[in-house]
Amino acid sequence: LINRGEVIVDLRGADLSDANLSLADLSAANLHRADLKGADLSDTDLSAANLLKAELRGADLTAAVLTGAHMHKADLREADLTEADLREADLTGAHMSAAILSKDKLKDADLRGAHLNATDLSAADLSKDDLRGADLSAANLHRADLSGADLRGADLSAAILSKSDLRGADVRGANLIEANLIDA
Repeated sequence: LINRGEVIVDLRGADLSDANLSLADLSAANLHRADLKGADLSDTDLSAANLLKAELRGADLTAAVLTGAHMHKADLREADLTEADLREADLTGAHMSAAILSKDKLKDADLRGAHLNATDLSAADLSKDDLRGADLSAANLHRADLSGADLRGADLSAAILSKSDLRGADVRGANLIEANLIDA
């Protein structure tokens, strides 16, 4: 496809499971419902990509650029997103259980209703994020920046929030039963 003189990569529904796409430029690519299970997407540019309902279970997205990516209801369970850039990404309803998001940049990301239970978000930047109704039960948020985050109605039961920055965070209606809030 060509849009305004630029080639747009259209991989809707493509089977790219276990593919090596490391260092690829897939910015603004259409990967709607693509199967990327176990794929190597490390250091890949996926900025503004359409990953709606994409299957990314167990994928390696280490240091990937996903700024402004559309990842509504994407399956990222057990994916490694260490040091990925997810600023302004739409992750509403995304399934991210047991994923690694350590040291990620998630500022201004939309994580409403996301499934982040047992996810490693240690030292992640979640400042000003919309996490309303998100499942963060048993998540590791040690040293995470949650300043100004909207956590209304979020499930933070048994979450590790030690040394996290919660200044200005809205936790009304959040479940904090058995959460570790030491030095938060």
